[in-house]
Amino acid sequence: MSASVLYPQPVVVVTGLSGAGKASILRALEDLGFEAVDNPPLELLEELVCGSEGAAPRRIAVGVDARSRGFDADAVLRTLDRLRHNPRLRPELIFAWADEAVLLSRYTETRRRHPLAPQGRVSDGIAAEQVLTGPLHAAADLVIDTSELPLAALRQLIERRYGAPAADEAPAGLSVSLISFAFPSGLPRDADMVFDARFLRNPHYVPALRPRTGQDPEVAAYVEADPDYPAFFARLTELLRLVLPRFVEEGKKYATIAIGCTGGRHRSVTLVERLASHLSDTGWRVSTTHRELLREGTLARTDLRHDGESHMHAPQDIEGPEAPHP
Repeated sequence: MSASVLYPQPVVVVTGLSGAGKASILRALEDLGFEAVDNPPLELLEELVCGSEGAAPRRIAVGVDARSRGFDADAVLRTLDRLRHNPRLRPELIFAWADEAVLLSRYTETRRRHPLAPQGRVSDGIAAEQVLTGPLHAAADLVIDTSELPLAALRQLIERRYGAPAADEAPAGLSVSLISFAFPSGLPRDADMVFDARFLRNPHYVPALRPRTGQDPEVAAYVEADPDYPAFFARLTELLRLVLPRFVEEGKKYATIAIGCTGGRHRSVTLVERLASHLSDTGWRVSTTHRELLREGTLARTDLRHDGESHMHAPQDIEGPEAPHP
């Protein structure tokens, strides 16, 4: 019997600020086999998701935003609450967000009008939409900040969280996402826990290692030779051995752990790679993203399954989220 019969079917409602990447998220879900519908009338949302009695289960993604006819954030939340009481469904809400300065830049580049300020200033439309969608932002299962997120990284994030399980595999209870990053470029906004690796000795100051990354064995060996590395790694894994099961008890579906250093290329990358292997070996479903390497176009992601097998992915062309809709 297929997983589509055994397990509740995912229903992903995608919303957010205009110009923040909602359409890109929907396209990524569609590529994963979801039936994607953008901006249906709100009164038809529940009927669209549930379908007729006895209909075959479907993986559905629905885009809803301020352009939707009859848009009302509270009505969307009430609909989601009813869907969550349907044992055949597993609904989740994604909210796409970006800094105001980034949104203004995107509108300037595309010369599009904001849907809530067709004759006025774009900044006024952004402010109005933030208020209008505020309840959805607060209630979202996943908030994605696309301010500095390349399109390739956005698609990878969606892929690892909503990729369909194998036909004989139950959906993972908790997906652990590990992110390496550079502190000067800002913290990953979706991180549940953040750790600082800047105290470890830095391969950047070794000319032969500087152009390489933490995925290189020689760079990793240099980082791990720091006298404080073993104690730090042991305490890190000990903490996660305590915390991750508690996340499961609380019903969390995703846990994002970020490790940063100065450049996001050496120490943090090595730690994320080692931690991913450790967690995978102990039974967790893990994916890794090396944010700064991805921005450079370097091979930057490995998905680790329970069997410990590594699946490497070459980077896509880096570009920003889609242009705002009129």
